[in-house]
Amino acid sequence: MFEPGVIAAVVDVLAELAAGGRALELGIGTGRVALPLAARGVPVHGIDLSRAMVARLRAKPGGTAIGVTIGDFATAQADGSFRVAYLVFNTIMNLTTQEAQVACFSNVAAHLDPGGCFVIEVMVPDLRRLPPGQTAVPFRVSQNSWAFDVYDVATQAMSSNYVEISDGAAEHSYFPFRYVWPSELDLMAQLAGLRLRERWDGWTRKPFTSESRQHVSIWEKPAS
Repeated sequence: MFEPGVIAAVVDVLAELAAGGRALELGIGTGRVALPLAARGVPVHGIDLSRAMVARLRAKPGGTAIGVTIGDFATAQADGSFRVAYLVFNTIMNLTTQEAQVACFSNVAAHLDPGGCFVIEVMVPDLRRLPPGQTAVPFRVSQNSWAFDVYDVATQAMSSNYVEISDGAAEHSYFPFRYVWPSELDLMAQLAGLRLRERWDGWTRKPFTSESRQHVSIWEKPAS
């Protein structure tokens, strides 16, 4: 996530889409993307629910120059309009109901300039890796730690789980999400008056295929 080449590819796409206009980051966090994007001359505003994470953003060089609205990015209103809005690294899944995800698209559409774009980077649900009759997919295993995703295919609820063993004691961390399919996102966009412009396998713009495990999708607000 933090490798310079990875961040540069993200910023290249977003700066191009901003085209001299303003950018809105939903879930701005500590500024991993916002700060280098602002350094490219793009005016960035953020929305985030966590005051602690925004404080970490403010402590970084250039962080005090980025405006942030504290609130739920599905509904919070920021001042002005924007040429591009974006949600990176699976953050759309932090909204754990379909209703909240639909509301997010509607909220973004209301913030976009005509011709502006909404960008989402998110995983493709990895259900093909589920063993028959099981609901968990491990993604990190070592002698003293395990990490695995748990899926509920009936509700599209999922969670990422982390187990750490230290001094013979186990500590379990749990983070809830709602996974979402590309076609479902397209319908949410359509309901918000947006239309699909591009979909890639990632920020390097490789084609999205049936084997892709993530996607970067761009929806556009009609110019008129």
